[in-house]
Amino acid sequence: MKNKIIKAGIMVAVFAGVLLPVGCKKDYTDPNRATDEQVFSSPKGLTGVVTGLQRVYTLGRASNLYNQITINGLTTNELIVVNTGNTAEVQLAAGGTNVDGNHSMLTTYWTNLNKVIYDADKAIESAKTLSDKNFASGLIAYASIFKALSIGGLSEFWEKVPAGIGVSVTFIDRVDGYKKAITTIDEALAAISANAISAAFTSSVPAGIDIINTLHALKARYSLFAGLYPQALAEANLVDLTKKSTFNFDALSLNPLYEVATSTNNVVQPKDSTLGLPVPLQPSLTDGRVPFYTSINASIAPRFRIKGFGEFASTAFPIYLPGEMILIKAEAYARASTPDLVNGTAELNKVVTKNNDIYGVNANQPPAAPATIAALLDEIYRQRCIELFMSGLKLEDMRRFARPTTERKRNLMPYPLRERDNNPNTPPDPPF
Repeated sequence: MKNKIIKAGIMVAVFAGVLLPVGCKKDYTDPNRATDEQVFSSPKGLTGVVTGLQRVYTLGRASNLYNQITINGLTTNELIVVNTGNTAEVQLAAGGTNVDGNHSMLTTYWTNLNKVIYDADKAIESAKTLSDKNFASGLIAYASIFKALSIGGLSEFWEKVPAGIGVSVTFIDRVDGYKKAITTIDEALAAISANAISAAFTSSVPAGIDIINTLHALKARYSLFAGLYPQALAEANLVDLTKKSTFNFDALSLNPLYEVATSTNNVVQPKDSTLGLPVPLQPSLTDGRVPFYTSINASIAPRFRIKGFGEFASTAFPIYLPGEMILIKAEAYARASTPDLVNGTAELNKVVTKNNDIYGVNANQPPAAPATIAALLDEIYRQRCIELFMSGLKLEDMRRFARPTTERKRNLMPYPLRERDNNPNTPPDPPF
């Protein structure tokens, strides 16, 4: 990941000078620190801000990326805890009332999701005032990706989500949260349509993210989650499945799954070759995605280890997979007002038989032949669980496909006590 902007000291200003709460009214000026006005009024300063969004979202054990994958994986039986000294992970694996408002991982995840939304909002509004509208549209779109991802994360794990950022904010239903993420994406796409992203912006941010394809992919994802099936289908069709869009890592900015889990074998690992699925839905022993996502250690427990997108320190992590977009199309056909078994099955089998995936996620299985819409939906769920293993999306799928609650450790998460103690509008915790 490029670090030239951060090394210039801009992000120190942003995170130390802008976002931390002020404890008193006195103003002590640091002559070596960029002012809030300087940071948020220039293309260079705002580029540092949006680059900082990616760092908060992707790097380290406190990152949104690591927490989403791990919280989801332990809750849905994709992952197991290796060391019982990891209390937060053990609580998630136990589930139920073992997970409460004091849970450290959930508190960190909630806080950082809201932090990214706050930072993104400020960057987006500031970018609108720049004279270089082509550079500004890049800033708006880039920040909107992380804002949408963060609203989506809140909506996946909590029953209601904050309507905004601030003191005593109100809450909206989680489905409305997905719609709010879609609105964010629509505004970004409108900005790009009015003023194409400049090459100057693209060269100033970390390589890896295909901005336009990512916006359409996230809109397809959240439209599906919100039950907006025609829109989900239309957006998935706009994604170029030959192009990658990834969070990139290197020797200084490590892949968080590798850094925390793979390299240590001390936190979490995949459950086994079933990928946490019950007997009727388990992948075939010949399914190529099992050895893609897992490896075997024949001598040291646990036997199954993280591979896939957490294999090495520099392994890039895809923001979405081609297979996700294809399965969105399949599901949109299946859930249409007039269900379409033929087209739904055709899209499904593009994933089932896939052998040329750009990331190497290839099932190489014989085509499926579901006889009914119900059977098609069962197979779509199965394929999503295998294709999108350790993507952080399975808990949402389990609810949408009405899987038995016995297959997961919680349905929705309790609100952090930090939020409840400071916001009287915090909703009651869900019972499970």
